[in-house]
Amino acid sequence: MKLLLVEDEVLLAKNVSKGLRLLGYAVDCAYDGEEALELYDLNDYDLMILDLNLPKLDGMEVLRRIRAQNGDFRILILSARNTLEDKINGLDEGSNDYLTKPFEFRELEARIRGLLRRNFTTSPSQLLCGRLRVDTALRQAWCGPSPVELTPKEYAILEYLLVNTGRVVSAEELIEHAWDSAADPFSNSFRFHIHSLRKKLDEAGARDYIITQRSHGYRIQAPEEKTL
Repeated sequence: MKLLLVEDEVLLAKNVSKGLRLLGYAVDCAYDGEEALELYDLNDYDLMILDLNLPKLDGMEVLRRIRAQNGDFRILILSARNTLEDKINGLDEGSNDYLTKPFEFRELEARIRGLLRRNFTTSPSQLLCGRLRVDTALRQAWCGPSPVELTPKEYAILEYLLVNTGRVVSAEELIEHAWDSAADPFSNSFRFHIHSLRKKLDEAGARDYIITQRSHGYRIQAPEEKTL
């Protein structure tokens, strides 16, 4: 999943983005309100983490402009504005959640998980496909009863395919949601991670779950003879 972190405190932005990347998220950073809107227009993000006290353009105005054109995009406000009135205003203007500073990183990540799960069609934290099961809270995959050990990037690819079960996902879309915008789409990194993920799933007993649609992309599907 690809996140946009909007935070003008550079050190805080670096620490939060580093922690999220270690968990497998792709993260872009914006350091003022104008840059936030520019990146939002240029890229396809799954969620925005938005500070309110921003230079150039206040975070509330960023929120209003995005909501004027997109009512479904998930936005989590992360702000030092901590009065009840601040929280009510943020939620009334259209944020999906509001977390005040100082905060615990684990709570931030849990709130991100909660917002990203809202369009999942399986149980709250479980993504299922045949013998495959992913727990988005634990960020762990299983084949049957056995855990499948994946790197953060392999996990990000698998999770995105499972969230989009039933449709073909292009390589460009996978890269957009699993890599930072600075990633080189022409490098071999994507093909390497797809190959490695397939190999691990095959070895775990989930053979041929990731199907290549030539010239179109990838889809995940459980072979009928292997579904539970």
